[in-house]
Amino acid sequence: MSYPIAAAPLWTPSPERVAAALITGFAQRASARWQRPLDGYAALHAWSVAHPEEFWTSVWEDGDVCGVRGDTVLADGERMPGARWFPDARLNYAENLLRSRDDADALVFWGEDKVKNRLSHGDLYRQVAHFAAALQEQGVGAGDRVAAWMPNLPETIVIMLAAASIGAVFSSASPDFGVQGVLDRFGQIEPKVLVAVDGYYYNGKVVDCLDRLAAIADGLPSLRRVVVVPYVHASHDLSHIHHARLLPEFVRPFLAETEIPFVRLPFAHPLFILYSSGTTGVPKCIVHSAGGTLLQHIKELRLHGDVRPGDRLFYFTTCGWMMWNWLVSGLASGATLLLYDGSPMVGQGSILFDFAEAERMTHFGTSAKFIDGIAKLGVAPRETHDLTSLRAMFSTGSPLVPEGFEYVYRAVKADLCLSSISGGTDIISCFVLGNPTLPVYPGEIQCRGLGMAVDVFDETGTPIQGEKGELVCTAPFPSMPVGFWNDPDGSRYRAAYFERFEHVWCHGDYCEITAHAGLIIYGRSDATLNPGGVRIGTAEIYRQVEKCDAVLESLVIGQQWPAGSGDVRVVLFVKLRDGRVLDDALCEQIRQTIRDNATPRHVPARIVQVDDIPRTRSGKIVELAVRAVVHGEPVKNLEALANPAALDNFRSRPELVN
Repeated sequence: MSYPIAAAPLWTPSPERVAAALITGFAQRASARWQRPLDGYAALHAWSVAHPEEFWTSVWEDGDVCGVRGDTVLADGERMPGARWFPDARLNYAENLLRSRDDADALVFWGEDKVKNRLSHGDLYRQVAHFAAALQEQGVGAGDRVAAWMPNLPETIVIMLAAASIGAVFSSASPDFGVQGVLDRFGQIEPKVLVAVDGYYYNGKVVDCLDRLAAIADGLPSLRRVVVVPYVHASHDLSHIHHARLLPEFVRPFLAETEIPFVRLPFAHPLFILYSSGTTGVPKCIVHSAGGTLLQHIKELRLHGDVRPGDRLFYFTTCGWMMWNWLVSGLASGATLLLYDGSPMVGQGSILFDFAEAERMTHFGTSAKFIDGIAKLGVAPRETHDLTSLRAMFSTGSPLVPEGFEYVYRAVKADLCLSSISGGTDIISCFVLGNPTLPVYPGEIQCRGLGMAVDVFDETGTPIQGEKGELVCTAPFPSMPVGFWNDPDGSRYRAAYFERFEHVWCHGDYCEITAHAGLIIYGRSDATLNPGGVRIGTAEIYRQVEKCDAVLESLVIGQQWPAGSGDVRVVLFVKLRDGRVLDDALCEQIRQTIRDNATPRHVPARIVQVDDIPRTRSGKIVELAVRAVVHGEPVKNLEALANPAALDNFRSRPELVN
């Protein structure tokens, strides 16, 4: 069972919009530069994959990258993994994001409805200069780690850019992580400096961080300094936190610094350490390069996102999600970054649209969960807010179902490029994403990314179209990880992505290439259901359940049944609106909706009401953890979950014993 492929698009760009798109100008310049016919996206994508040296040279040139490119674009290009991009290049990521020192907005921040702040490009440059000098005084240099346990504040961007400017490696986690979750991450990478916030706002409440920070500092013996950023408290007692200084005190000796000593390093020099979700054990530390991150983000933001100088780019994200890193790279495209921290549901889901109207937002980035949530609340920004400036909306985190697409065009804005995008922490970017020159079809991601040899394989490794299979990438790309931290022979890295198909990146998404050359993601491969030997993507069921107004959220697993038989039955857990109870009538409505719009095999054998659905800290539901609990197996890393207590809803349920 696949989504029915829509015959008509929900949105088609006007000829004028296509002509003005940055990707159109890029294709014209590349065609002239390389003497190749590049009319239409299919031709452009085919060239970008077949001739990677030409394509990535054009991305470097068109993106006006600061640095020395060198003569070689790709060495050992036949190795997957093992290819080396721009091996002679020298560059600095921060230098490419800090080109301007003018008085125009660089960062605009809202902390719910409590705090508002803005920094000009000149302000940002000066603050980075101060912090970089302070880091150097602590002995931080190229390759050393700087960690941040921070909300999405302007200061977090200052810290990251300061670290990157001197060649240090930056890693972040959001302050909703508990002590063990932070130590599981930062303890592996041994930072010299930890920067942390005093607290944060969530849903109108103050959440203090200082006691947890003391325990974190005690657990990181590598630290030379803990820098505390004042945000929610007027006064601070840091006597119980080892090596602690407030941010103003830390930078005060360096306020006369006006220049940043950008250190240009090799293309593959580590820039960021990101972390796997950790739901199956201690998180993997994924190391990403400065050059690969910069070039890939320039490509995605400018060409696929049409982000240009003067645009005002927003993504609702925490600093524990790769979308924060993606957002920050918008500075390299000349955009103003709109930062928000706190609950997105303040004001019954209106506050982000208040932000969009007040700051003339051009690009609104969010999650499928948020779109579904405001749709259930009946939010209609098209009627309540002036969104004249808004040109694009991005959605990621989980598949955006067709009804989510339809809601956006009905209730948010009709003339908008709605780009569902998918990739991940593993590549700090996207495999498949949007395109301002292509139509938008409900439920479909518009296209494969330029320079990304994305395909769908069946179980034998044969490419397929119009059928569901494994999302793969068959050729190297610049934002592949440098490797995993503490994996000297690369064995853990290869096992994570290259064991399924030889010399092919297997991403673990279950998807389909459509007749429009778009893509539909049906969920994670390791969470697919297999009742009676038929593979079912979990997103196919979620799409139908979300049509039931009484259901706020749902989660589906395959329960081994009968026990030990090797077969499974489909079990659906539902969180209902306040006051609703899962009675026989509602169960039948859910089953009938699934049966009518999918197949009888999709219909759950059991439907169970729960009070909460467990999620990772980036908002993704955790089917594997629930499946483990239902089968009486241990969940390996509860610290990876935002709400681990929710798992108690799934233990020893009487509905699941017969």
